Amino acid sequence: MSKSSLSKLKTNTLLSGTAIYLFSNILNAAIPFALLPILTRYLNPAEYGEIAMFQTLLAGLAAVTGFSVAGACNRKYYDNNLSQQDMRAFIASSLQILLASSGMVFLIMLVFHSHFEAWLGLDKKWILWAVIVSACSIVIQIRLGQWQVRKEAKKYGALQISQSLFNMLLSLLLVVALMQGAAGRIQAQVYAAILFAIIALILLKKDRLLGFFNWRPEYIKEALKFGIPLIPHIGGIFLLTSIDRLVINTELGIADAGIYMVAVQLAGSAALIFDALNKAYVPWLYERLKRDRAEEKKQIVRFTYLWFLLILLGSALAFLIGPWLVVFIAGQEYSKAGEVIGWLFLGQALGGMYLMVTNYIFYSKRTGLLSLATVFSGLLNILLLVVLIRLLGLEGASIAFSVAMAVRFLLTWWVAQKVHPMPWFSFRELC
Repeated sequence: MSKSSLSKLKTNTLLSGTAIYLFSNILNAAIPFALLPILTRYLNPAEYGEIAMFQTLLAGLAAVTGFSVAGACNRKYYDNNLSQQDMRAFIASSLQILLASSGMVFLIMLVFHSHFEAWLGLDKKWILWAVIVSACSIVIQIRLGQWQVRKEAKKYGALQISQSLFNMLLSLLLVVALMQGAAGRIQAQVYAAILFAIIALILLKKDRLLGFFNWRPEYIKEALKFGIPLIPHIGGIFLLTSIDRLVINTELGIADAGIYMVAVQLAGSAALIFDALNKAYVPWLYERLKRDRAEEKKQIVRFTYLWFLLILLGSALAFLIGPWLVVFIAGQEYSKAGEVIGWLFLGQALGGMYLMVTNYIFYSKRTGLLSLATVFSGLLNILLLVVLIRLLGLEGASIAFSVAMAVRFLLTWWVAQKVHPMPWFSFRELC
């Protein structure tokens, strides 16, 4: 096969994988998107606020449940001379870490549940179930990740979509048919996470990637070395993307938190598209970084700058049609969310740009510096939230989010250039 034919084949593979991930994530996003106008007509803003607090708790738990073992498993796949037996042992070590860390978090939540109940406005049972949901989600991520690195996008999409469909149908049954309110929606998330974690384990076993009782201390150490430096990073992501609901709940009340959550979910559709593209892009990028060819690096940079431009142009549209879209989808009771939708879309656009530069840091395995950038941005977000919410209400929260996301993107880009230099500013060579 000629070099040009081989290049076309690889390009087609990337486009095919991107199309499947994109379709999968769009459909995955469309399911809760379709659920939104139904839920907002059966749940008042205060009830929707309870759901927002449960999801906020899940986001917070992601920093300490599992220590990013799914990401460690993905990165391990690209090590040289790695056998399937080694990969199976590494996944086993990761699941052992997940079990131990989840158990510790569960005990902490059990002991201090009264504090979390007062802080979040959630019952004790939902706080404890959130730990289990978080652990189950990581098991599912490990299964999905192993398909992603092997470029098995169809299997990835099938499992992802199946989980969302099950979640949606169960939510409709519990909220609409059985009239269980916010509790019904939370229960649906719990049941879906447990069921699909079991399915994920079965599928890992089928592919000979599951051997829980393999004891490899060196792999446990390696997974922790990858994941522990990311704890501040994931904590910083929580401060960037979820803490706003807690501050809104404290400053403005749980009903405003519910209204804000509707806008967050609508803007989150953009993040899912960016995530889909990134999932297909990462294997393609890592292969080229491993080859370390100057011309390919220039090609990557050109592509990235073009993508930045398209993202920013798309986010500008949200300021024009966003307020109308909110009322059309969620109903007049949630019209206040229209004030923030444009800023939230801009923040998500900056998040999409961030994904394009953070991959270099993960490839280099130097994740500690990434944590510093994310934590700084998260702390800045808290400061801006407290000030701007008191001045501008909900709109202040969305502006704080956009500013903090811009700072995170710029800091991450700087770190990426330090740990894995690319010809970002060689403009003459890029033209």
